[in-house]
Amino acid sequence: MPIEETVGAIARLVEEGYVRYIGLSEVGVETLRRAASVHPISDLQIEYSLISRGIETRILPACRALGIGISAYGVLSRGLISGHWRAGAAGGGDFRAHSPRFQGEALEHNLALVERLRQLAEGCGLTPAQLAIAWVAAQGSDVVALVGARRLDRLSEALGAVDTRLDHATLEALDTAFPPGIAVGERYAPAQMSMLDSERG
Repeated sequence: MPIEETVGAIARLVEEGYVRYIGLSEVGVETLRRAASVHPISDLQIEYSLISRGIETRILPACRALGIGISAYGVLSRGLISGHWRAGAAGGGDFRAHSPRFQGEALEHNLALVERLRQLAEGCGLTPAQLAIAWVAAQGSDVVALVGARRLDRLSEALGAVDTRLDHATLEALDTAFPPGIAVGERYAPAQMSMLDSERG
């Protein structure tokens, strides 16, 4: 179904008072522009983290040009950069057991990145998870970090990042340590990646 038709149908619901705002999830620049030509798009939900920075090249600038906010999910890369993940932690029912970033040598490489994050976090008096969340929150007032937690202690830890303001030196150190493309392995398995419009730009 063309995005114009989908957004057009929701736009009619906006006019009728059933919907207030329209947001999209995991779409690329062309789709964003086509959707916004029909009705203003308020928000794009998309993965964004220290090791998933693909949106910075085209999608984030396009959102800013169109006045679209970002709801960033996966800010801890599904727990990978939380500082709590260990090799072999994913059980059979856990989809991360099949995620390329959590496999073999890719996982070893990515966990080594977490140790870099841990060192920087300790210098700030934070945990790796708190620093990773604070980094996403520091990317602009139009970026909101979405954080999920299955345990109360993890929620408390995440909330500890809410009032954290990172200084310029820390942001530069993080950008140096975690440049775009630093992670090994795609964020989803190939079949899922092929369905993501955002991965086509």
